[in-house]
Amino acid sequence: MNFEQCPKCHSKNIYQDSNLWICPECSHEWMESAALDSPTPTSEIPDGVRDANGNRLQDGDSVIVIKDLKIKGSSLVVKGGTKVRGIRLTDAGDGHDIACKIDGLGSINLKSEYVRKA
Repeated sequence: MNFEQCPKCHSKNIYQDSNLWICPECSHEWMESAALDSPTPTSEIPDGVRDANGNRLQDGDSVIVIKDLKIKGSSLVVKGGTKVRGIRLTDAGDGHDIACKIDGLGSINLKSEYVRKA
């Protein structure tokens, strides 16, 4: 069966390599049977938000910032070792997937790759 477009980015620039279909624009790979069986590829199913060590994070968890983070548009810095309590997981779309409040700084968004679970 010949597919017309990538199921992830809908590019028409795709090719087949053995039993895999490959999209060079978004690097998505899928098998013929997987595309026929499910409307969304398994690679798009979210695995949850994970910290820098690979631990799964949930709403209400406490995390520790692992390095100094400059706040864009400000002279303030979130110091490494700062403990943040009661996080909320969000899907901001720009990589900032944790919403929280830090004493002295207020409400900010953090990337999960710069925190570890406390």
